Amino acid sequence: KMAGSSPPWTGSAYLFLQSTCKTIALPSLYESSQKKPCVFKALKLALADSTGSVSGVDMLKVHCSHPHLIVQLRFCRQENCRRFLRSYREGALQKSLQSHLQLSLATTVVPLEVELKAGSEHLDKMLKDEDRCLECIYREKPDRLPDEEITELEECLKSLMLHQSTNNNVAGKDCSSLKSPSQPCPPQGSSLPTQFTFIFQGQHFDNRTITPDDHQKFAKSVSKKWKQVGRSLQKSCRALRDPVIDNLVLEYDREGLYEQAYQMLLRFIQSEGKRATIARLIAALEENGLVSLAEELLGLHSSEDCS
Repeated sequence: KMAGSSPPWTGSAYLFLQSTCKTIALPSLYESSQKKPCVFKALKLALADSTGSVSGVDMLKVHCSHPHLIVQLRFCRQENCRRFLRSYREGALQKSLQSHLQLSLATTVVPLEVELKAGSEHLDKMLKDEDRCLECIYREKPDRLPDEEITELEECLKSLMLHQSTNNNVAGKDCSSLKSPSQPCPPQGSSLPTQFTFIFQGQHFDNRTITPDDHQKFAKSVSKKWKQVGRSLQKSCRALRDPVIDNLVLEYDREGLYEQAYQMLLRFIQSEGKRATIARLIAALEENGLVSLAEELLGLHSSEDCS
């Protein structure tokens, strides 16, 4: 048997990551004080995706062994380990890592090769036998506490989350790209991706507050459909409830569609504060068939494939 109620179930594994893009070297990025928080954030989010919980798997240390970035993992519950293995086997973890790295690093697609080991066992060769993989991971007991560097990055992430809850304008240095949630933290037990990201066209995107640039792009491109978008937003925004939208048409009739759209979104931003997130705007755009504008706001039109 593997483990009963005592002692608690714990196990360890190593996740090997290598970018197949010649212009992206993950170890070099992690060794950069500027990029390290970005890479850490992507790892944290993807691992939370794989288990459905921010505490589902712990990172103990990240090793830079060119061309690999090697993440030492610790599992404290068998069920979390099972979820991780299924996510890994189905390719969901790999896709999530690629998506989060692309977003955190603000770069093009980051194609990855992944490998999973427990001690001397290559788990990729036995993924269909989930119980055997679990046994291999369970045999490898964690040999360390989280590395001091990991602890510091965790604290940086937590402090930004706390700071964001009271102040929408985070002035960061090395950790500036560790974007914190735009919405209040959900109840305990919710997964990290729910706080930090949303899904559009099968990809994860950082959930952030609407920026002035977003505001202007929206007003410029939404045209006559601004009213439909406003009515989608009014479902969760009292400031846009009837007859506000109709009044905006009358009040800014001479200024035209741009100003009407601008003023509508301005009321949403002023009313909702830090809850005026890009995720809510994208959802309203999708609901009204404005997918192209949503893609523009998320920067998809300008992205290029990695060669």
